[in-house]
Amino acid sequence: MVDFSQIRSLVVYALVIGVLLICMLGLGAFTGIRRTRKHMGRALSTPFESGIIPTGSAHLRLPVQYYLVAMFFVIFDVETAFLFTWAIVVTDVGWIGYSAAVLFIFFLAVSLAYLWRAGGLDWGPLPRRIPQSPTGMEHAS
Repeated sequence: MVDFSQIRSLVVYALVIGVLLICMLGLGAFTGIRRTRKHMGRALSTPFESGIIPTGSAHLRLPVQYYLVAMFFVIFDVETAFLFTWAIVVTDVGWIGYSAAVLFIFFLAVSLAYLWRAGGLDWGPLPRRIPQSPTGMEHAS
């Protein structure tokens, strides 16, 4: 059986978070705009961003490279978090921790090499290919 004194801080933390959530949701409902027929005008129904009136649809089709950049950021952000944490305890974990970090860096290097080889890092326009004649020689005109 778990003694309450061991989990008291966790219970207090959960209660504080619950009270904060209730306060934020309550204040939002109390002070928020009520959508009545009187308030539903053209000005309230249009989006507004930094004083600029929108000129088109907000639904843009983004290229795949945009999402690749986001995935690369997450991958290397996780790597950075792991390595910073490892650097703090490097003297405590010894050679086992060192070999785990080297193995982790190795797998990331292999995955980066694979992405590079597969063209995942080629974000610019593709180079134009000049078609070759079947004999390999250009015809002079």
